[in-house]
Amino acid sequence: MPRAGTNRTEKTAQHDDIKALASRVAGPVLLPGDQDFDEERTGANLALRHRPDLIVGATRAEDVQEAVRFAAGRGLPVAVQATGHGYAAAADGGLLVTTGRMTGVEVDADRRTVTVEAGSRFEQVIPATAPHGLAPLNGSAPHVGVVSYVLGGGVGLLVRTYGYAADRVRSLEVVTADGTLRGVTADSDPDLYWALVGGRDNFGIVTRLEMDLVPVSRVYGGGFFFDAEAAPDVLSAYVRWTSGLPREMSSSVALVPMPDDPGVPEPLRGRHVHHVRIAHTGSAEEGARLVAPLRDAGPVLIEDLRDMPYTESGCIHDEPPVPVPFQRETWMLREAGDDVLRVLLEHAGPQAPLPVVVELRHLGGALATPPERPNSVAHRDAGYLLSVVTLLSGITEEETRPMYEQLREALRPVSCGAGLNFLGHGANAGEETIRRAYAPADLDRLAGLKAVHDPGNLFRLNYNIPPAGDGPTGTA
Repeated sequence: MPRAGTNRTEKTAQHDDIKALASRVAGPVLLPGDQDFDEERTGANLALRHRPDLIVGATRAEDVQEAVRFAAGRGLPVAVQATGHGYAAAADGGLLVTTGRMTGVEVDADRRTVTVEAGSRFEQVIPATAPHGLAPLNGSAPHVGVVSYVLGGGVGLLVRTYGYAADRVRSLEVVTADGTLRGVTADSDPDLYWALVGGRDNFGIVTRLEMDLVPVSRVYGGGFFFDAEAAPDVLSAYVRWTSGLPREMSSSVALVPMPDDPGVPEPLRGRHVHHVRIAHTGSAEEGARLVAPLRDAGPVLIEDLRDMPYTESGCIHDEPPVPVPFQRETWMLREAGDDVLRVLLEHAGPQAPLPVVVELRHLGGALATPPERPNSVAHRDAGYLLSVVTLLSGITEEETRPMYEQLREALRPVSCGAGLNFLGHGANAGEETIRRAYAPADLDRLAGLKAVHDPGNLFRLNYNIPPAGDGPTGTA
């Protein structure tokens, strides 16, 4: 790609190469300065923008193959982005493949499966499966991309009932580092399957994915809000409540500073609130009985719990689809005792100096069940997933550094790792973060498979698993 000091002959050759690539690709090929370049490289987190030398907007698997072959022939690193919700660090230089135009969805109701293309979102899958009384194991935000979410584990609305979304993957089509489009199953290539389902784009670019659906057409769901100042003990009440729940009940609680904005319902406007989120796959009557004790945690500002069709499940968390700048870090926790909750309230409660959103998701249940098709997703013994998000509006990432460092230190005794789809970025990203996402032995195995399937370390984005011998991996 053109760089400062490149002579005219080299620039002409590079221009001709890119023109030839564009002639073979059905989607757009974009360079910095092109009209749509900035929009193409922007994802859900405005604090992170990829800075590639070249973008290929793929519309089909053949476009991905052409892009990978082009990059491999010129020693360019390759990154991939669907919706941009999951990347932990921006790609700098090289070639970025965007897959948002690949949105095909095919439901096989008899086999209870759905096959999706690389850029499909759950908001396209859920309406397609619902008429058959089936649902995918989607996350809390339906506008998230399916493939990257599933291959990163997938801790979703029904996690305690059905476990990780990754455990439902039947087959994949992936473009590997040599530009070959390969079909992969747990039977045909158990090592590559194991690496892809958990290792994501470190081993290739998945263009199609087939996964099992679950027999869910409705849930008892929704949530209710408490004023955090009037009900300071909601977090501890929630943790006590989760003890002994049946696996049909999946839930979380979030501590959120609500803006003083006319678009926010009046009872919540300008308040720090606790938002309890519920998704119960059993009967509405049983769900209401199980939830009832939580109301004693304090006065309820708003309640919206009801039996709902699964097509409306996105309203449970009601996460905005609009991109915003933010920083995030997560911890998988063995437990959430009083010491942990006290630390969270100190940094994210009503008196906290920074605008921080904290969510604690209850895990366990089916999550601990070993998958039928082994994969590299870890931390199945975790009791909770803690996510801490700082909105970078009016503050800088540097200003958040002390808070995250203090949280890391305070949570170290009870943390058993990191959630792969929620990895942090910036000051808290890097090799340490990668090690937290995997079991040590699994990371060593992944490094060995990386050396086999991507010996030149072509695929680089998010958390990079280097080939074996490139430094420590599972040594922590």
